[in-house]
Amino acid sequence: MQKMAELLGLRDECGEGTLGAGSCLADNRLNLDVYPDGCRRFLQLFKEQQGELVQVEFLRLSSNDCLLDTTLGSLPHLKHLKSLVLKGGHARDKFGSYQHGSLTSLPPDFGNLRCLTHLDLSFNRLSTLPSCILHLPSLRVLLVSHNSLVTLPEDFGCLNKLTFFSAMKNQLKDLPQSIGELSMLQDLDLSENALELLPEEVGNLHNCTELDLSGNCLSSIPDSLANLKSLRRLHLHSNLLVTVPASLASLPNLSRLDLQNNCLRAIPAEIQALPFVHVRGNPLGETEPSPQADKSSTRRLKRLFLASGEGSFTVTSGGCRVVLACGIHFYFPPGAASAPLRIHFRSLTPDPQWVKLRHHDVLLSRVLELQPHGIQFQQEVQIWMPYISPQTPHQHEVVVRTFSGQSWNDLKTRVKQKRKSKKCVAHCCVLHFSWFLVVSRLVQNECKVPAEGTLLFSSVDPNIKVIFPPGVTEEPRSVKLQVLPVSAGEIQEITAHAECRASPLLYLSQDSMVDFLKPVRIQLPLPPGVTGLNLDRSRLHILHGDLEGQTWNDITSEVVLEFTHLYAVFEVTHFSWYWLWYTTKTYIGGIAKKVYERLRLYQVNFIALQRKRDPEQVLLQCVPKHKVDPVLKKLQDRYRGPEPSDMVEMFEGEQFFAAFERGISIDMDRPDCVDGRLSFIFYSHLKNMKEIYVTSPVDRKGQAVKGQVSFYRGAVPDSIPEDASRRRKGPDSLWLATLPIKLPQLKPRWDESPSPLYGFSFPPLNLGNAETGYLTQANLLSIARRVGADWQSIGLNLGLTYQQIERIGYNNREDLNKQILDMLFSWAQQNSEDPDCVSKLITALKESGRQDIADEVEAIVELGRQKYSESIRRLGLEQESSTEDSAIAM
Repeated sequence: MQKMAELLGLRDECGEGTLGAGSCLADNRLNLDVYPDGCRRFLQLFKEQQGELVQVEFLRLSSNDCLLDTTLGSLPHLKHLKSLVLKGGHARDKFGSYQHGSLTSLPPDFGNLRCLTHLDLSFNRLSTLPSCILHLPSLRVLLVSHNSLVTLPEDFGCLNKLTFFSAMKNQLKDLPQSIGELSMLQDLDLSENALELLPEEVGNLHNCTELDLSGNCLSSIPDSLANLKSLRRLHLHSNLLVTVPASLASLPNLSRLDLQNNCLRAIPAEIQALPFVHVRGNPLGETEPSPQADKSSTRRLKRLFLASGEGSFTVTSGGCRVVLACGIHFYFPPGAASAPLRIHFRSLTPDPQWVKLRHHDVLLSRVLELQPHGIQFQQEVQIWMPYISPQTPHQHEVVVRTFSGQSWNDLKTRVKQKRKSKKCVAHCCVLHFSWFLVVSRLVQNECKVPAEGTLLFSSVDPNIKVIFPPGVTEEPRSVKLQVLPVSAGEIQEITAHAECRASPLLYLSQDSMVDFLKPVRIQLPLPPGVTGLNLDRSRLHILHGDLEGQTWNDITSEVVLEFTHLYAVFEVTHFSWYWLWYTTKTYIGGIAKKVYERLRLYQVNFIALQRKRDPEQVLLQCVPKHKVDPVLKKLQDRYRGPEPSDMVEMFEGEQFFAAFERGISIDMDRPDCVDGRLSFIFYSHLKNMKEIYVTSPVDRKGQAVKGQVSFYRGAVPDSIPEDASRRRKGPDSLWLATLPIKLPQLKPRWDESPSPLYGFSFPPLNLGNAETGYLTQANLLSIARRVGADWQSIGLNLGLTYQQIERIGYNNREDLNKQILDMLFSWAQQNSEDPDCVSKLITALKESGRQDIADEVEAIVELGRQKYSESIRRLGLEQESSTEDSAIAM
């Protein structure tokens, strides 16, 4: 090193005298960035004293130097190099601004610097991160700020020894998911970029103490940031944030939270109460301004508004926005489809045979099917799906679930409530089309467990924690945590024992089949009213349940229980359900099983009402107990009927049937009719309602018919508790309830005449087309029997004029049946050549308040479509169904 110092005292070419060795060399450090010709000096050293130069461990060069490219080829020979600085910014332009260096890449063999731990490439012209950097095994500090990076490599996470990373002042639009693999990272600076979205995996940076995301385009941040238990400073100022998760308030070491200069109109109370939060520059408390016009790039985007009955639309490479009649919205950005593509959609009733709900899941929407299945878009398509607001928003979270062809997966979902209509909408982004639905699940907290261990806690109850010690696993594995709070009142009501108490239910799962290498510590709060001071250990039980919750074992004697004033702590090596009970009961496993089953059951009542104007129209509905009175109040003006049935209990997704008995019958050709009974599927947040037309084989000219409708259990979810199945066996085990139905005595009707049209003569009718199915003369006659006094409203909505309606009424005065027939068949004759006439009829019926008849027509059309498709397949004119279709059908 002394020789090198002497060599560095060379006279420069300009004859400015000798430079002291100490000015650029200190021990094994070589600081050449202070010289305008530093690279020339380095090259001369490398040529004349290479043996001494390669011993340098710390090197600084200016990337504004014109000889930088030549110098780069020599750097891989410095095998002992630990720190390398190749920064720009050492020169200024004519305006006084710092000039970026000329560095755009690094030589491939740069990755041979096995000892390099510190690399600074700031103030350069990098548009992509050189791949050789990913091969530096010892790298701990990386600075690439003030460059032009648009993205980071997908395998960026392989730099698993990195403790400091700064990419400030770049053009990053997104981050790779692998960033969550930087388990040793302590300081992450991504400020002043163009980030619009953060991957959930950022929440896996469990050693991160400072995170700077300021100056980006973030409108939200993932809830997973609440898993950063080491975080002390979080900078989020100067973004576009409209919301922040309340769970940030539970970060144990947080000492600064900067939310200044965002778009926050409200902040969770938990965060606002923190003394170290900064919120200046936000429109707190202000109302949202009226929506402004779209940007010029999206103003020209095509908008499609589809009416009821339409089932497809075309997307071009220019993109479009689509609004369906049911309230579903789509956004296809320009370039999402490379060529014109026809999209087909259907709104389907969920079938429990293939829509598999997990325990405590609640279905909030119908199933949306989008075709072609499996198609990959060039850009993400955004979908907004309306849903029914869940009853327990704190315990549950709303997600969009999609079918991949093999299984259902939950998508990253954002929810919002429309200001005017107050309707809830779930938003997701997808690159493929298949089946989609909205569900409410138990709030799920998850993390990636590295070999170094980590901490996971519940956002529902922060007192519930899972501690993973170092060495708990060899390979990182994903762990999920869900919590179901159970009130003391529920426990006492179900067990009928005032001394029974229990903690919240804890469910743990992982993506590995292998048990953990070391015990995992679980902290559960003691049951309500129990503290470490008054604790009777003989009454405390730790229960372990299987995945289906059918078997609960007392493992108190198998684990080491530790107690604090408020918590119980124990260790396990595998995951499932865990439950802490405090009771004097002995066989606690059976009690827990009973309580768990009851927590999944809903108390419901059945109602059977008849339309006042037309008692042959019967409305059947299965209503959760707490909704019965509001539903009846809403229907009382148009319907009458008996009191609701007694309360019964049903599972989410359970099938049941309605059977009309004692002289009352229904159309057996209905698609939802199985062995003469109407099929229903109970979903607690959906309507579970059908309105049907009933008839009677009994002669009603001289007497009324006093019949009934009975409800019976049918198929049940696969995961139904064994005890519940056992209780349903035996005589009358399937019967649920019976309600009376009365059909009044009738005067002679047109269907008793020898001529089915009672004097009307029209040519044969086939409304519609082959693909959708026809409505024939017989179908119209069946529909006419159900119209009743609403015929004028229906006629007007079908497009008939007031003069036509008045003439029909006058020509057939005093005969309601003829008025209905004349109106319906006159319209049919005028529109027999219109291929969309069936959809117009359905729309007119709905607009006239006759959803019941509209459902009947849709059922007829669906049956026709199915028969047409079957005939095509039999003739070999259609390809076999795809693998996805087959999987769904099964």
